[in-house]
Amino acid sequence: MSDEQSPLANFSGTARLFPLPNLVLFPQVIQPLHIFEPRYRDLTADALTGDRLIALVLLKPGWEAGYAGAPDIHSIACIGRIVADQRLDDGRYNLLLRGLARIRIEHEVPHGKAYRLARVELLDDVEMTNAAEERALRKKLTRRVPAWFPAQVAAHEQFRKLLRSPLSLSALADVVAFALALEVPLKQELLEELNVERRVRRLLDYLESHEPPQGASAAADRKFPPDFSNN
Repeated sequence: MSDEQSPLANFSGTARLFPLPNLVLFPQVIQPLHIFEPRYRDLTADALTGDRLIALVLLKPGWEAGYAGAPDIHSIACIGRIVADQRLDDGRYNLLLRGLARIRIEHEVPHGKAYRLARVELLDDVEMTNAAEERALRKKLTRRVPAWFPAQVAAHEQFRKLLRSPLSLSALADVVAFALALEVPLKQELLEELNVERRVRRLLDYLESHEPPQGASAAADRKFPPDFSNN
């Protein structure tokens, strides 16, 4: 088991669910979170006294009407581990959550608390077997990705180094998909794709058929690492 997955070595198969309407977490990345709702404060407290694991899952469209309850969620999500935490005086939390692995939500589990709990299955990537084709896809990413960071010199250089690093193609695609200003449904689509070649090709298709976003708001969207996300 890799270092990134070692926190899951004794995973029970039950995950605390943290549904959000506009955030897709990927393995290999770190997402700041600001926790203020009482049910998610409880979730965080339980995670910190337990395995420190939280599964970020995307809410399906139409979630607004039932947000206080249990609106529909996507079945594929990413489980992460809290790697840093700060409890504020009023009970809120600031967290850094590191994505570990894709999961499939099998069914939710009643447990007497306001937050949601589920039995989940850990999912593995289907890696590429053609080394030459894998190198070709990596080169295409190397050419396409930097153009999406023109306004941020630091991020631009950071990604150039990342693209030249020995990071696996699957991990590289996940980091890129997380960091770029892509539409949330596309990010979810990329999270759900276990076949690495198809995932990278879908990402490249988008980058090749769309212009990088322009303007101040787009530059803010491309900030890397991202700012805190509220629950």
